[in-house]
Amino acid sequence: MSSTKILVVDDDAESRGLICEVLEANGYAVGAVEDGIAARQALSRDGEYRIVIADLRMPNENGLDLLRNLRRQNDKQDIVMILMSSFISVSERKSAQDLGVHAMLEKPFRLSELLQMVGELTNRNPIGITP
Repeated sequence: MSSTKILVVDDDAESRGLICEVLEANGYAVGAVEDGIAARQALSRDGEYRIVIADLRMPNENGLDLLRNLRRQNDKQDIVMILMSSFISVSERKSAQDLGVHAMLEKPFRLSELLQMVGELTNRNPIGITP
């Protein structure tokens, strides 16, 4: 099993819970919060997170703002960032790429897609769910 620690950031509790459940079932250590501000607090408390999976549109601090703020912090440069949203505009996609996002997923996506993406980003083959 993997020791990769992942933080899931989504204001929709049902989506957040489902993503966490699937990641945990596939051997990842997972934390979850409801917005970008809570994510930055969680990341400052626990330096073991390696991947952040964040919704693009959230109250308080959205996914792009979270990514922007993390890139400003020297100690958070190596965090892998995956953004997800039901719609990603051309300008949002460009901003995310300029900020160094590692991947973007458009909702609805198959959980197997997410597992494959996380597996590739951690150099690990996903288990449990086949595409």
